[in-house]
Amino acid sequence: MHQLSFSSTEHAMKKRITRREKFLGEMERVVPWARLVAVIEPVYPKSGRVGRPPIGVERMLRMYFLQQWYSLSDEGLEDAITDSQALREFVRIDLSRQAVPDATTLLKFRRLLEAHDLTQALFAQINAHLSERGLLMREGTMIDATLIAAPSSTKNRTGTRDPEMHSTKKGNQWHFGMKAHIGADADSGLVHSLHTTPAHQSDVAHTAELLHGEETQVFADAGYTGAPQRAEVVQAQTQGRMRPDVDWQIAQRRSTVNKLPQGPHKTLIQALERAKARVRARVEHAFHVLKNRFGHKKTRYKGLAKNTAQLYSLFGLVNLALAKNKLLNPQGTPAS
Repeated sequence: MHQLSFSSTEHAMKKRITRREKFLGEMERVVPWARLVAVIEPVYPKSGRVGRPPIGVERMLRMYFLQQWYSLSDEGLEDAITDSQALREFVRIDLSRQAVPDATTLLKFRRLLEAHDLTQALFAQINAHLSERGLLMREGTMIDATLIAAPSSTKNRTGTRDPEMHSTKKGNQWHFGMKAHIGADADSGLVHSLHTTPAHQSDVAHTAELLHGEETQVFADAGYTGAPQRAEVVQAQTQGRMRPDVDWQIAQRRSTVNKLPQGPHKTLIQALERAKARVRARVEHAFHVLKNRFGHKKTRYKGLAKNTAQLYSLFGLVNLALAKNKLLNPQGTPAS
C-alpha cells in the first residue's frame, strides 16, 4: 500500500487550494491520458541503461505538459518540480522514494516526440476525444493567424538570427518571427487545423491548409479578401477536398465601409460587419490562452519544425483548457 510522505500529508491537509492546484486538478480529469499514452508507447524505449529503469510514458507526458502550461525550460521544469509539492503531486513523484527526472531526460523525450511527429498525433487524438463528446463541430470554420516573436539578437555562437524566421511590418511596427495560422470551430472556438510560416508570408495564401473540407461557412477578417478565388482553394473544390457551396463570411476593409455614403445601405453593411465580427472574435480565445495563460509569446527553439511541433502540443492543450468546463460538467448543471 502506498504511503504518503510527510510533505504530501502536510500538503493534503492545508485548507486553501491555490489556482495552480485547481488548474492541475482540472487537467488531471480532462486530459485523456490513456489515449495519449497509447500514441507514444509504440516508439517509447522499453528498457533503460543497465541499472537505470526507464521512466514511464505517462510520467514523462505529465512533465512535458507542465512545461507547456508554464512555459518552462528543461532545467526550469526540473527545478520547479523539485520546489513545488503541487507539481510533484501532478507528476506523481515522492522525493522520499525517487528523484525528479533530469532536464536531459525531458530533452530526449521531446526529441522522441519530434522525430516521430507525435505532437501532431497527440493534437489529433485530443480533437478526436472532443469530437466524440460533441464539442468539435464541422459546419463552420474561423481562420486567423498570429505572430509569434523569435529572438532577434545575434549574440549567440553563430552570430546570426534564425534563418527560418523573417521580419514583417504590422501597422508601424516591425516584427521578427513566425506566424501560427489556425482554423477553429465557429461554434466552440476549438482549433482543428494548424499551419506555420515565417512571419512575412501573407495570411490569405494559406487559407486552404486551414479548412477541413466539410465546412459550409468560413469566417475571416479582411486579410483574407479574395480567398475564394485563390488557385489552391479552387483546386481543392475541384478535387472534392472542399465543398463547392461554402459561404464565405469575410470582413470588408474598414476603409471601404467608411467611404460608403451615409444612409440605410451603410447602416445595414455596418450591422452585418458587427455580426461577422462577433463570430470571428471566438478565434481570439485560442490565441489568448496560448499567449497569456500559457505564456507562449516567443519561440523557444530554432527552426520552424521544432516550433511547429511544440505548437501542435500547445493548441491541443489550449483546446482542453477551452473545453474543460463542458468536459467536467457535460450535463450543464450548476456546480455545487
